[in-house]
Amino acid sequence: MIDRNRFRLERSRAALLVIDVQERLAAAMPREDYTAALANMVRWVEGAKILGVPILWTEQYVKGLGPTVPELKAALGARAQPAEKVLFSCLVDPIVEGLEGKTQVVCVGMETHVCVFQTVRDLAERGVAAFVPQDAVVSRTRANWQAGLDLARQLGATVTSTEAGLFDLTQRAGTDEFKAISKLVK
Repeated sequence: MIDRNRFRLERSRAALLVIDVQERLAAAMPREDYTAALANMVRWVEGAKILGVPILWTEQYVKGLGPTVPELKAALGARAQPAEKVLFSCLVDPIVEGLEGKTQVVCVGMETHVCVFQTVRDLAERGVAAFVPQDAVVSRTRANWQAGLDLARQLGATVTSTEAGLFDLTQRAGTDEFKAISKLVK
């Protein structure tokens, strides 16, 4: 039997968590990998807005890593504020409160093998299903990116893609939401 919580993203149960996409950290990423991942992170933010999925976001050690990159901050909008943290895991108080009642979390951001992985681990310990779009996370090396995805999978996370995840949340064609999501992923 398929675990519905693990393999079927549902708007009423899901939240989007944008992890530590900050200026100085972004500068350390391989340019091509970062550019592709950032475009997909923005797609996730825009898609979550269209579909009414709550968006939470973190910044790690802002003094050292700087603020969220402008492209993503613009997509997130002025209404949202990041949860600042020094722990690698994102399950700090403001985020935990924002996830109240959610049983699924889509994790996008940096770095796959550190903050994304440790957040997935903490979500798993709480019985919350994590979804990690492999094209919306990045690490300084491909080996660390792969290690982070492998660790997330071992913890029971569903490793997906931006298009697969957004269409899973959309559920059906022929709606205005479907049309908007289709434009986003093209």
